[in-house]
Amino acid sequence: IDNIEDLAKDRAKKLFGVEHVNVQPYSGSPANFAVYVALCDRGDTVMGLSLTEGGHLTHGWKASATGKLFNTVLYGLRPDGHIDIDQVWKLAKENKPKLIWMGATAYMFEYEFDEFAEIADSVGAYLAADIAHVAGLVIAGVHMSPVKYAHIVTTTTHKTLRGPRGGMIMVTKRGVTKDPELPKKIDMAVFPGLQGGPHDHQTAGIATALLEAAKPNFKVYGKQIVKNAKALAKELKAMGIKLVGNGTENHLLLLDVTNIFGPGGGVFAADAMGIAGITVNKNTIPAEPMSPFYPSGVRLGTPALTTRGVKEKDMKKIAKWIFLAIDAVKEYKMPQDKEKRKEVLEKFHKEVVKNKKLLSIKKEVKVFASKLFLP
Repeated sequence: IDNIEDLAKDRAKKLFGVEHVNVQPYSGSPANFAVYVALCDRGDTVMGLSLTEGGHLTHGWKASATGKLFNTVLYGLRPDGHIDIDQVWKLAKENKPKLIWMGATAYMFEYEFDEFAEIADSVGAYLAADIAHVAGLVIAGVHMSPVKYAHIVTTTTHKTLRGPRGGMIMVTKRGVTKDPELPKKIDMAVFPGLQGGPHDHQTAGIATALLEAAKPNFKVYGKQIVKNAKALAKELKAMGIKLVGNGTENHLLLLDVTNIFGPGGGVFAADAMGIAGITVNKNTIPAEPMSPFYPSGVRLGTPALTTRGVKEKDMKKIAKWIFLAIDAVKEYKMPQDKEKRKEVLEKFHKEVVKNKKLLSIKKEVKVFASKLFLP
């Protein structure tokens, strides 16, 4: 077991070019929380991207333990969908955070790692890059690597890295230079600070995923993910679907459906697509007009489709199904009155499973998917 763990760590060090790796975190959220445990005391000030603007719960959102145990200052986006770097500068200077998070869970542009490094240095903060969504794209060379800029890099292993559900924490050369004890602090935070014994089967899976990620065809896969996402974005826009940021630079698209449903319509759009055999999730949009529980957007991505052999030419068909699924339920609206939402949603869920247009799309999707490669 120790040999397997060492193998996983060595492979990660080589792939990402880092000094130290811990492969024991059970997933991404525990990995991120271990960073807090390693670096911060309760009440310390930390900065991260707001959840409603595309950030992750563990970057300091109020409903998360990270928002309850630490003094969190959240930055947002500009109207064009890019991170508001001027705001990040301003908040960092005013609040002098001990830890700054960069990275997101619903952000369709390359992260501004280089800009953040300058900001963190100016206030003496630790800089952590959460690349859970784009780790595979970083390895494939289609997304900037944070290793040159961050002190710590965290990631899941089950998104674009295409491995088992798990997490990793990496310490960069820059991190060791800032604090030679940082690798030890991270390891102690994971165990015994937060976790018990490691999931050894998961470690073996991570080691195997990293072996696959080192092969030439993984770069082909990573590049195709981005090509597919851009092709899908182009087709959806042509059909009148509004996209946050007006497109994508990575694997992810964020649909803004307020022009179709009004505020809170992501619930109807995501569930309708689910009935049609298209798995997505409801998601907040920048300046969310409703709430994280009833968001106005839909998040989707192309890694799984790409793994199954889908190419740009197929995106026209997939975009059409997405459009038709949304169009099939466009008459539903989320009430502003909270008391009326339960009634509306119960009616919607009762009716949507019988929607003939959605069931017809599902048949076409099933035929299409049945012809694809299945790993």
